[in-house]
Amino acid sequence: MAKNDNENQGRRDLRMPDEDEVFAVVTNMLGANRVEVRCADGVERTARIPGRMQKRIWIREDDVVLVEPWDWQDEKGDITWRYEKSEADQLRDEGHIQ
Repeated sequence: MAKNDNENQGRRDLRMPDEDEVFAVVTNMLGANRVEVRCADGVERTARIPGRMQKRIWIREDDVVLVEPWDWQDEKGDITWRYEKSEADQLRDEGHIQ
């Protein structure tokens, strides 16, 4: 088996950001369903965990998430997706995030 085949064996197709979403890393838990995130576009934002994710998907510091910045207030946004640790590692390996 070639090395390249072995690398692609564990690769999964991951959800990539839409045109209005950015990769982000959770830097601080603020409480009241809010977190501080450092987005890939260099902006620190306060992001909201929507009700459909509360108590179903647990978000912790250093998690990689997708954030949709608000149109009317760029320093805030909504979390739309959380990546598992293995998925975040794959994104780092492929150069999508740092």
